[in-house]
Amino acid sequence: MKITDVRMETYRWSCPIRTSEGRFIFGYDGLDVARVQTDEGITGIGLGWAVVGDGTIVRSIASELKHYALGRDPLYNEGIWADMWGSKDLGRRGISTRVISSIDIALWDIKGKAAGMPLYKVLGGYTDSVPAYISLGFRGDGPAQIGKFMEDAVSNGVRAIKMQIGGVPISEDVERVRAAREAIGPDVKLMLDASSAYRHHEAIIVAERLEKYDIFWLEEPVAVDDLRGYQMVARSTSIPIATGEGEYTRYGYRDLIEDRCAAILQPDAMIMGGITEWMKVAAMAQAYDLPISNHGPHNVHVHLLAAIPNGLIIEEYFTSGTQPIDGGMFIDPPAMKDGAIRPPDRPGLGIELNDDAIAPFRTG
Repeated sequence: MKITDVRMETYRWSCPIRTSEGRFIFGYDGLDVARVQTDEGITGIGLGWAVVGDGTIVRSIASELKHYALGRDPLYNEGIWADMWGSKDLGRRGISTRVISSIDIALWDIKGKAAGMPLYKVLGGYTDSVPAYISLGFRGDGPAQIGKFMEDAVSNGVRAIKMQIGGVPISEDVERVRAAREAIGPDVKLMLDASSAYRHHEAIIVAERLEKYDIFWLEEPVAVDDLRGYQMVARSTSIPIATGEGEYTRYGYRDLIEDRCAAILQPDAMIMGGITEWMKVAAMAQAYDLPISNHGPHNVHVHLLAAIPNGLIIEEYFTSGTQPIDGGMFIDPPAMKDGAIRPPDRPGLGIELNDDAIAPFRTG
């Protein structure tokens, strides 16, 4: 089997409800889709998350990287990955690595389709059901609104919820978290995501004031590159610290792990180097008894969490209605039921894009 073509499609859309993360507010979102074709009629689909501009830069990088894949056996994902990432002219982090990620995910989709097996079984097959959480409660949501959101979610069977903090005074965030915990009761997991909103000394104060609300984890309390800050925050609180969604390749995670910066790692295969690198990070974390909870949409990551023994919980994509094509992007996507998500049993990733629904948002 040989690769005959690599195509990158880019989709962009405005969000009718602007979402906030820590100090940042986003008014648009998108998706990149790599399609790797072979001479045996198998096409791999890889999802990407290099959402910049209209996608011109993403498509340009993909057109350069495709030359490292054309004519090669797609099952040689390690060799193709090494050659794509080793091209220093395109950079070794950032957008170029995100584009590599989507191509690599497509190669693994081919691997599963060629084997006639769902990807989580190809990768090792540890479980067929992964606990999941949803994200709601953004910066502009006050205590009363958050309480209502939380009550509705729990009544619908949600067993774990993540909310945003940061970007408002600490006392205000404490009230928001208090309202959330009172609404969901003691048995539902509550995670907090600060999206790097604090300096380390502020994060220590925040953690101290929030410990009494039984927080499952505090995510990205400080800047992603402030490893010393992560160490100090982690050592100051009983709340587990989570981070990693913006990190790249096994080398970045090696430093997070060896420096004991976090208790929970959150690699995103669509950002950090694809499935090839994600699995290496998961194995490295296992050697340190560190659990993995992904960042990013569950369509890809449900397979990865189901394949490893140190998978903790999976992030379900936002269910707040902030996306204009929520629920319509994919045909028969995996859904959360009784607080968990099962990977599809279709070959490969089991992903089928709803072309009619996403066509209006295509930029190239």
